Amino acid sequence: MTTRARSRNKMTSTQPPSNQAAWLHVIYRNVNSGTSSNTGKAKPIPAAWIKIITGYLSYLAAGDSPMSTIGTRRSHLAFMARGLDLTPREVTEDVLVDWFGKQHWATETRRSYRTTLNGFYRWAYRRSLLKVDLSYSLPHVKTRRPMPRPTPEDVRIEAYANADRDIDGGDRLSLMLELADHGMRRGEVARCSTDDLIADGPRLIVHGKGDKRRIIPINEHLATRIAAGAAGHTTGAAQTGYLFPGKDAGHLSPRWVGRLCSRAMPGIWTMHSLRHRTATTAFRITKDIVAIKDFLGHESVATTQMYIQRDDDAVRNVMLAATGGRPPGSAGHLSLLPAG
Repeated sequence: MTTRARSRNKMTSTQPPSNQAAWLHVIYRNVNSGTSSNTGKAKPIPAAWIKIITGYLSYLAAGDSPMSTIGTRRSHLAFMARGLDLTPREVTEDVLVDWFGKQHWATETRRSYRTTLNGFYRWAYRRSLLKVDLSYSLPHVKTRRPMPRPTPEDVRIEAYANADRDIDGGDRLSLMLELADHGMRRGEVARCSTDDLIADGPRLIVHGKGDKRRIIPINEHLATRIAAGAAGHTTGAAQTGYLFPGKDAGHLSPRWVGRLCSRAMPGIWTMHSLRHRTATTAFRITKDIVAIKDFLGHESVATTQMYIQRDDDAVRNVMLAATGGRPPGSAGHLSLLPAG
């Protein structure tokens, strides 16, 4: 298999933006139009907030913040602006804390929003755009270690079966699922391009969180599908560039990719739970948590540990060793725990 010749001098709607300005153009367009690149449905941003939000995004861009980070900050601030239904100068500490406390978020989501709002209000106050510094208003959000939730194998199989039954977009959906099986996040899947394929191996360049890149090994089947480009799953689509063309900087938005995959998975299971499955399955076979960390793109082993579900049999063996395999007081019971 050989990779196709690629031109670096042209950028079409299906090719990755060549510079930061291209990304900012899309982000600002979404801010001012008030539309969602996920579904196209209008999500208006109050006019009073557009200038200050755009100014903060420009500040982040000037500091070379990753485009994924800028996109997250934009999304958070837009959601807050709609929820508060006030002008920026009308927001008080009590109002902000009350709104923040009413949101039903997971712990990590709440921590992420707090980071966004603290940075935004600190910047706005220092620029004299607001009279009060609200960056110290929100309480500290404690870190909680989440329980691993690997997708069960029967759910994974059903997701692929549902993709196969989807006549219109099944091939596209199955490719998303296959990339997720390789431990890729929804944002990484959304940004995957034929330009990222390395025929030797084969391997794939993954564009991770914070614009950090990693190279992972992939199997030949997936490499062949990537080399075919969007044309491999959609008739008439481009053979090079992004695998999933869309209106979010040329590709589908991460949120929409995640939603499409979740629709194929019954119950509570999501694209992210597939990453938990990848980590859990790999650890049970290899026991090499450092390699799994690198494969998933984690900064620390501690994060990878939160993705790995402990082997039930191993935990049961601990119980049997501790209790002798019988309830206390029964014949043949042997406790390894110290008395008293």
